[in-house]
Amino acid sequence: MSSLDVVLILATLLCALVAGFAFAFAAVVMPGIGKLADRDFIRAFQVIDGVIQAGQPVFGLIWLGSSVALVISAVMGVVQLAGMERALVVLSALAYGFGVQMPTFRINVPLNNRLQSLDIDAMDAGALSAARCDFEKRWNRWNAIRTAVATMVSGALMLVLLWL
Repeated sequence: MSSLDVVLILATLLCALVAGFAFAFAAVVMPGIGKLADRDFIRAFQVIDGVIQAGQPVFGLIWLGSSVALVISAVMGVVQLAGMERALVVLSALAYGFGVQMPTFRINVPLNNRLQSLDIDAMDAGALSAARCDFEKRWNRWNAIRTAVATMVSGALMLVLLWL
């Protein structure tokens, strides 16, 4: 097994874990808390996001490690691969950067931070409803995009591994 094989396996595993995490939010977490009243929805999301932002080392290693492993795979792939394998690895890295990581840090995390900053005990029903409305639909849309892209990247990397 070559060093490229090892890095590709690691990138595939980490991207698949990120896809699974995003999918769990899309399929279970957000629909579940979506059934709550506005105050309870915001508070539930604040608590869940607080756990994530508390610096969970394994989560951080997986989330950021997926990008690092994918970039290393792409660089190594440019040198060591040819044809469709090279194209898939490079396109996967680009898609992941622009379709998973960029929306995370430009859209989802800022939305999370805005929701985190709310003092729900000081807000009336109208303000709670407006805050939720400003957050929920956009957050879910971009999470669905992140989920789809991370899943496609994982699948593309699995194809590359099968072809090697």
